[in-house]
Order: sequence, then C-alpha cells, then structure tokens
Amino acid sequence: MARKSLLRFAGLIVGAAVVVTGCGSTSGDSAESTMDATSQAATGKTDDAPAPAPGTQPRIAILATGGTIAGKANANSAVGYTAGEATARDLIDAVPGIDKIAKLSAEQISNIGSQDMNDEVWVKLANRINDLFAKNEIDGAVVTHGTDTIEETAFFLDNVISSDKPVVLVGSMRPSTALSADGPANLRSAVQVAASPDARGRGAMVVLNDTIHGAGDVTKTNTTSVQTFKSPNTGPVGYVDAAAVTFAQPAAPQRHSHFPVPGSAPLPRVDIVYSHAGMNADQVNDALGHGAKGIVLAGVGDGNTAKPVVDALSKAAKSGVVVVRSSRVGSGETVRNAELNDDDLGTSSSLFLNPAKSRVLVQLLLANGITDPGKVQQEFATRR
Repeated sequence: MARKSLLRFAGLIVGAAVVVTGCGSTSGDSAESTMDATSQAATGKTDDAPAPAPGTQPRIAILATGGTIAGKANANSAVGYTAGEATARDLIDAVPGIDKIAKLSAEQISNIGSQDMNDEVWVKLANRINDLFAKNEIDGAVVTHGTDTIEETAFFLDNVISSDKPVVLVGSMRPSTALSADGPANLRSAVQVAASPDARGRGAMVVLNDTIHGAGDVTKTNTTSVQTFKSPNTGPVGYVDAAAVTFAQPAAPQRHSHFPVPGSAPLPRVDIVYSHAGMNADQVNDALGHGAKGIVLAGVGDGNTAKPVVDALSKAAKSGVVVVRSSRVGSGETVRNAELNDDDLGTSSSLFLNPAKSRVLVQLLLANGITDPGKVQQEFATRR
C-alpha cells in the first residue's frame, strides 16, 4: 500500500505526457525511416486524434481471444477447466458497473487457450485494432487473453501499433467459474486503464492483479499465483484501484520505431534453442534443418552456451541466419561482447529482452528484410 500511495503522489506531480512515436520500415535499409500514409494506416497512426472531451465516456473496444479468463469448468474449481468458452459479451456482463467507466463494444477475435496463440491471430488482432484507431472509432482497446503467452502478444502489438491510444491486455489465473475468479476484477481494471488519459503514449500494457506492466519487461513468473506477472528489470509502470489509475512516471517523450503489420501469416520461422549442461549442437542443426531463418539462444547466465553450440550458431549467423543471444535467467541484461564476442561470432545480444520476446522481434525484423547483425542490434537497443 505504501508503494501505491507513493506512486499516486508521484503521478500527481509529474502529470501525463503524450508521445510522438517513431515510424517503421519495410526494408533493411533503416527501421527508422518515415512511413507514408499507407504505412501509417497499417500501424494505426492517429497523431491528430484528440482525447475524449471532458465529461464524455471514452470508447473502449473489448477484443476477446480466449484464455483462462474465458474458461469454464463443470465444478467450482480452478482446475479441470476448458479455456476459451465464455464470449466477449459474457465477460463484460460479469462485471457490474463496468459500463459506467466507458462506452464498450465487444468483438470475438478468437476463442482459444493462449498456448495455441499463433501468427494468424496476431495479424488479425493487430489489423483490427489499427483499423479501429485509424477510423477514430475508439479511444482505447482491451484485449482479453490467456496468460501463458500474453507477454508475447503484448510485445507483438507494441511493435506494430504506433497510435498513442492505449492497448491493454488482460487475463486471469482462474477460470470464470472458479469460486474466486480474478477475471472480472482484472477486466474492470483493464478498462479503467484504457479509459485513462494518462495511458496514452505508453504502447501496449498488461494489467492483472491491480498492477500495470509495460510490454517490454512483463513476464509470467508463477504457474498458479494471481501475482504471477512481474517486470523484473524495470518494475511496474503503475497501479490501479477502484478510485484511480496511477502511473509511476509520465509517458516517454519518444518510443521505439514500429513495423507495418505483416501482410500474411505465418511470420518467418524463428526457433528458440534452450541451453543446458552437457549440450550439443543438435537443437541448432534441427532448427536449421526445418527452415528456421532466425535462432534465439536461451543461454545460461549471460547468454552463454557450450562450445559446440557456439560454433554452430556462429556458422549459422555467418550464413545469413539471424542469431540472437538471450538468457534463460529471469532478469538482467544479456551483455553484448561479454564472455562471448558477438562481433566475432556474427551474433547480436538481446540486452533486456527475454527469449520469447526476442523471438517475436526477430520475426518482425525478418518480415521487414532486416538481417544485418548491426541493424538487428540497433533494433534491440531501442526496446526494453
């Protein structure tokens, strides 16, 4: 409670800021190049869209994808349920008074467990959000999602939606039929955040358990706890309760560049290779044999791995495969040119991105023709 009070006090001092976001590139020349009007529409660019007038309800779209938050069980239990059973309208109807926070609309994008989340749903979801933003039909979007891969979807959306309007992802650790279902309270919190003027310019966020996390750092840390989501390197960006949404700091004056939504799915294949004691190069060779265009190493410690794997990764990198070193450790930076010399190996380091998010970024880089290790490293350096 003391931390929340401190953040709320800080929020009153610093106020809110709206950012002018960067623009993505469709070629390997530069991910920072200016997009034309078509590309701006493809990423939901709406710099001239005003915030809702005081006294009017913000327009928030609930875009449902499934997950535990939409799960149902035959008994009042948190186990033995089926994800993705309740609809978007069911979720809204389960939250008394939520319609007093914002003017809500509901759409069903998919209804799957997030272990089955895939590129096709990502592209469909991103295109729909960008379309709603570009037409100025909504002031914010809330995406209901399973918690297993919510951080990957959030990071994908953070990189392909450049509107300053908020995109908030929300899930639950217990199904809707559980005795102590956390979904309704989480959904209310997510709508509060999406409706907050202070949420603009912050990119995609994840909201669970009264806590707001940025897409770049948030990760699931516990298999069952409602407090599972943490931001181990940067900490939460804010908190929410029934009375207020409070951010720790104003929105950054400038964010990373954005990519156009890929024209089709699936995205280029990128595999994660998990390092362990006694490892050989079989995982690397198997990934390459199945057509991987990129490989992310979930290395031990500071993105390290056994010598046979290092040699195989370097060989792959020098043949044109995008290779990024990340770490299986839960927090900290994967430092470039530390124990392993990326310059010599032809690899890049993920810095503060975990392996799952590193994979998403490499997919987007490949989809936009960015394969040069130096340019790949530049893109990682702007995301945290």
